Amino acid sequence: MYGRSFLRLLAFLLMMTACQLPAQSRGGESNLELARPIAPRLPLPTPIGPISSEPGGFGLPQLTRAAGIIFSGTVTAIERNPAISNQALETISITFRVESAIRGVFPGDELTIRQWIGLWTSGQRYDVGEHLLLFLYLPSKIGLTSLVGGAMGRFRVDPSGRVLLSSQQISALERDPVLGGKSPVRLRDFALAVRQAIEEE
Repeated sequence: MYGRSFLRLLAFLLMMTACQLPAQSRGGESNLELARPIAPRLPLPTPIGPISSEPGGFGLPQLTRAAGIIFSGTVTAIERNPAISNQALETISITFRVESAIRGVFPGDELTIRQWIGLWTSGQRYDVGEHLLLFLYLPSKIGLTSLVGGAMGRFRVDPSGRVLLSSQQISALERDPVLGGKSPVRLRDFALAVRQAIEEE
Protein backbone atom coordinates (compact mmCIF):
# COMPACT_ATOMS: atom_id res chain seq x y z
CA MET A 1 0.00 0.00 0.00
CA TYR A 2 2.86 2.31 0.94
CA GLY A 3 4.57 1.48 -2.33
CA ARG A 4 1.56 2.48 -4.45
CA SER A 5 1.13 5.80 -2.65
CA PHE A 6 4.78 6.56 -3.15
CA LEU A 7 4.54 5.80 -6.88
CA ARG A 8 1.45 7.98 -7.25
CA LEU A 9 3.18 10.84 -5.45
CA LEU A 10 6.25 10.42 -7.67
CA ALA A 11 4.11 10.43 -10.84
CA PHE A 12 2.29 13.56 -9.64
CA LEU A 13 5.58 15.38 -8.98
CA LEU A 14 6.92 14.40 -12.41
CA MET A 15 3.76 15.74 -14.10
CA MET A 16 4.07 19.05 -12.23
CA THR A 17 7.71 19.38 -13.21
CA ALA A 18 6.90 18.67 -16.87
CA CYS A 19 4.23 21.38 -16.87
CA GLN A 20 6.71 23.91 -15.53
CA LEU A 21 9.50 23.11 -18.03
CA PRO A 22 8.35 25.39 -20.90
CA ALA A 23 8.27 28.43 -18.62
CA GLN A 24 11.69 27.57 -17.21
CA SER A 25 13.20 26.97 -20.64
CA ARG A 26 11.98 30.37 -21.79
CA GLY A 27 13.82 31.96 -18.92
CA GLY A 28 17.01 30.03 -19.68
CA GLU A 29 16.82 30.31 -23.45
CA SER A 30 19.26 33.24 -23.73
CA ASN A 31 21.85 31.32 -21.70
CA LEU A 32 21.54 28.34 -24.01
CA GLU A 33 21.90 30.59 -27.05
CA LEU A 34 25.06 32.14 -25.60
CA ALA A 35 26.52 28.70 -24.98
CA ARG A 36 26.05 27.60 -28.60
CA PRO A 37 29.00 28.10 -30.96
CA ILE A 38 28.31 30.94 -33.38
CA ALA A 39 28.85 30.14 -37.04
CA PRO A 40 31.63 32.32 -38.48
CA ARG A 41 30.44 35.14 -40.72
CA LEU A 42 32.37 37.08 -43.31
CA PRO A 43 32.66 40.65 -41.98
CA LEU A 44 30.95 43.05 -44.35
CA PRO A 45 31.67 46.75 -44.76
CA THR A 46 29.22 49.15 -43.23
CA PRO A 47 26.78 50.23 -45.96
CA ILE A 48 26.74 53.94 -46.67
CA GLY A 49 23.23 54.16 -48.03
CA PRO A 50 21.80 54.69 -51.50
CA ILE A 51 23.77 56.70 -54.01
CA SER A 52 22.09 60.01 -54.57
CA SER A 53 23.11 63.52 -55.56
CA GLU A 54 20.19 65.05 -53.66
CA PRO A 55 20.94 67.25 -50.63
CA GLY A 56 21.73 64.99 -47.69
CA GLY A 57 22.25 62.06 -50.08
CA PHE A 58 25.49 60.45 -51.17
CA GLY A 59 28.50 62.70 -51.62
CA LEU A 60 32.08 63.37 -50.61
CA PRO A 61 31.24 63.63 -46.87
CA GLN A 62 29.74 60.12 -46.93
CA LEU A 63 32.79 58.76 -48.75
CA THR A 64 35.28 60.31 -46.34
CA ARG A 65 33.34 59.34 -43.21
CA ALA A 66 33.20 55.68 -44.22
CA ALA A 67 36.78 55.42 -45.50
CA GLY A 68 39.64 54.46 -43.21
CA ILE A 69 42.20 54.61 -46.03
CA ILE A 70 42.30 57.29 -48.77
CA PHE A 71 45.19 57.67 -51.19
CA SER A 72 46.27 57.83 -54.79
CA GLY A 73 48.86 55.41 -56.07
CA THR A 74 49.95 52.91 -58.69
CA VAL A 75 49.28 49.18 -58.69
CA THR A 76 52.64 47.38 -58.54
CA ALA A 77 51.66 43.74 -57.92
CA ILE A 78 48.66 41.41 -57.84
CA GLU A 79 48.67 37.97 -56.24
CA ARG A 80 45.96 35.35 -55.88
CA ASN A 81 45.85 33.65 -52.46
CA PRO A 82 44.16 30.23 -52.50
CA ALA A 83 42.11 29.13 -49.51
CA ILE A 84 44.16 27.19 -46.97
CA SER A 85 43.25 25.13 -43.90
CA ASN A 86 43.17 28.02 -41.43
CA GLN A 87 41.71 30.46 -43.95
CA ALA A 88 38.57 29.29 -45.71
CA LEU A 89 38.40 32.26 -48.08
CA GLU A 90 40.22 32.69 -51.34
CA THR A 91 41.55 36.24 -51.61
CA ILE A 92 43.44 38.61 -53.90
CA SER A 93 46.35 40.75 -52.68
CA ILE A 94 46.89 44.06 -54.49
CA THR A 95 50.01 46.12 -53.77
CA PHE A 96 50.17 49.87 -54.40
CA ARG A 97 52.93 52.42 -54.32
CA VAL A 98 51.32 55.31 -52.43
CA GLU A 99 51.87 58.71 -54.04
CA SER A 100 49.35 61.10 -52.51
CA ALA A 101 48.45 60.05 -48.96
CA ILE A 102 45.26 61.51 -47.49
CA ARG A 103 44.21 59.14 -44.70
CA GLY A 104 45.62 55.98 -43.13
CA VAL A 105 48.85 55.80 -45.18
CA PHE A 106 52.05 57.76 -45.87
CA PRO A 107 53.61 58.89 -49.17
CA GLY A 108 56.02 56.28 -50.49
CA ASP A 109 54.36 53.40 -48.61
CA GLU A 110 54.09 50.00 -50.26
CA LEU A 111 50.50 49.24 -49.30
CA THR A 112 49.10 45.74 -49.80
CA ILE A 113 45.36 45.24 -49.45
CA ARG A 114 43.47 41.95 -49.48
CA GLN A 115 40.00 41.51 -50.87
CA TRP A 116 37.64 38.56 -51.14
CA ILE A 117 37.87 36.77 -54.50
CA GLY A 118 34.13 37.32 -54.98
CA LEU A 119 34.69 41.08 -55.28
CA TRP A 120 37.32 40.49 -57.94
CA THR A 121 35.05 38.24 -59.99
CA SER A 122 32.17 40.72 -59.64
CA GLY A 123 34.21 43.57 -61.13
CA GLN A 124 36.44 45.15 -58.47
CA ARG A 125 39.58 44.34 -60.47
CA TYR A 126 42.95 46.03 -60.80
CA ASP A 127 45.78 46.01 -63.35
CA VAL A 128 49.49 46.40 -62.70
CA GLY A 129 50.50 49.95 -63.66
CA GLU A 130 47.01 51.34 -63.09
CA HIS A 131 46.98 54.76 -61.38
CA LEU A 132 44.01 55.25 -59.03
CA LEU A 133 42.61 57.28 -56.16
CA LEU A 134 40.81 55.00 -53.71
CA PHE A 135 38.49 55.24 -50.73
CA LEU A 136 38.79 51.97 -48.78
CA TYR A 137 37.22 50.62 -45.63
CA LEU A 138 39.62 49.79 -42.81
CA PRO A 139 40.58 46.10 -42.98
CA SER A 140 38.19 43.76 -41.17
CA LYS A 141 39.21 41.39 -38.36
CA ILE A 142 40.37 38.89 -40.96
CA GLY A 143 42.29 41.53 -42.90
CA LEU A 144 39.95 42.10 -45.85
CA THR A 145 38.90 45.45 -47.28
CA SER A 146 36.83 46.81 -50.16
CA LEU A 147 35.92 50.04 -51.90
CA VAL A 148 33.58 52.43 -50.09
CA GLY A 149 30.40 52.61 -52.13
CA GLY A 150 31.70 50.12 -54.69
CA ALA A 151 32.58 51.92 -57.93
CA MET A 152 31.91 55.26 -56.23
CA GLY A 153 35.06 54.83 -54.12
CA ARG A 154 37.40 54.31 -57.07
CA PHE A 155 38.70 57.14 -59.29
CA ARG A 156 41.05 56.79 -62.24
CA VAL A 157 44.02 59.14 -62.45
CA ASP A 158 45.42 60.01 -65.89
CA PRO A 159 49.15 60.31 -66.78
CA SER A 160 48.93 64.08 -66.22
CA GLY A 161 47.85 63.53 -62.61
CA ARG A 162 44.21 64.50 -63.13
CA VAL A 163 41.38 62.62 -61.45
CA LEU A 164 38.79 61.32 -63.92
CA LEU A 165 35.21 61.07 -62.66
CA SER A 166 32.53 58.83 -64.13
CA SER A 167 29.14 60.36 -64.93
CA GLN A 168 27.76 58.79 -61.74
CA GLN A 169 30.56 60.31 -59.68
CA ILE A 170 30.12 63.73 -61.30
CA SER A 171 26.41 63.65 -60.47
CA ALA A 172 26.98 62.59 -56.86
CA LEU A 173 29.74 65.14 -56.22
CA GLU A 174 28.37 68.09 -58.19
CA ARG A 175 27.40 70.02 -55.04
CA ASP A 176 30.94 69.97 -53.66
CA PRO A 177 32.29 73.57 -53.60
CA VAL A 178 35.74 72.52 -54.83
CA LEU A 179 34.88 69.79 -57.32
CA GLY A 180 31.69 71.39 -58.63
CA GLY A 181 30.78 68.35 -60.73
CA LYS A 182 33.86 68.72 -62.96
CA SER A 183 35.98 66.12 -64.69
CA PRO A 184 38.89 65.87 -64.98
CA VAL A 185 40.01 67.49 -61.71
CA ARG A 186 43.61 68.15 -60.71
CA LEU A 187 44.71 65.65 -58.08
CA ARG A 188 45.79 68.51 -55.81
CA ASP A 189 42.30 70.06 -55.98
CA PHE A 190 40.61 66.71 -55.39
CA ALA A 191 42.83 66.02 -52.36
CA LEU A 192 41.98 69.50 -51.04
CA ALA A 193 38.25 68.77 -51.34
CA VAL A 194 38.69 65.47 -49.50
CA ARG A 195 40.70 67.09 -46.69
CA GLN A 196 38.06 69.78 -46.30
CA ALA A 197 35.38 67.09 -46.04
CA ILE A 198 37.48 65.31 -43.40
CA GLU A 199 37.81 68.53 -41.35
CA GLU A 200 34.03 68.88 -41.35
CA GLU A 201 33.43 65.36 -40.01
